[in-house]
Amino acid sequence: MAATYSIAVIGDWESVMGFRALGLDTYPVTTPDEAREEIKRLAKEDCAVIYLTETLAKSMTDVLERYKDELRPAIILIPGREGSLGIGKENIQRAIERAVGADIL
Repeated sequence: MAATYSIAVIGDWESVMGFRALGLDTYPVTTPDEAREEIKRLAKEDCAVIYLTETLAKSMTDVLERYKDELRPAIILIPGREGSLGIGKENIQRAIERAVGADIL
């Protein structure tokens, strides 16, 4: 039987609650330390994708570095209620450069 993987969204309450309506698991947190603990816990479970707000991610470069080359969970940065900080786009651009050897964006 195939494993069933979950998709999680971690961020401030206002940024994550809309994702609940889409059927995603939401984890409202208020500090980067709370987010770190959630990511650690979810990584041990069957979580395939974690959407993390850029606001939290800017204080969690150690966590992003730790999981960037892991198959699971994939951590994808999303804008929070404050709007985009550009961190998610930068991360995607770097990943593409590593994969194809050039900046195609």
